Amino acid sequence: MALTITDECINCDLCPEECPNEAIEMGEEVYEIMSNRCTECVGHYDEPSCVKVCPVECIIPDPFNNESLDQLAEKFANLTV
Repeated sequence: MALTITDECINCDLCPEECPNEAIEMGEEVYEIMSNRCTECVGHYDEPSCVKVCPVECIIPDPFNNESLDQLAEKFANLTV
């Protein structure tokens, strides 16, 4: 499942630089994760790097984008072709 950023985001600017898939961009008010690019760092790291650096723990699984590990790995493969 892709991740999402909640309204608790303080726009600290840490997560976009950590994302290996360039899936995080500034939205209207807070950063947003593009679900079509988010692999939860599958293929890059053991755990999502944005979650590790978030000081307010506002990056959570996106309940509207439920993906299996295999689907995330396939998305990673398609992004790195």
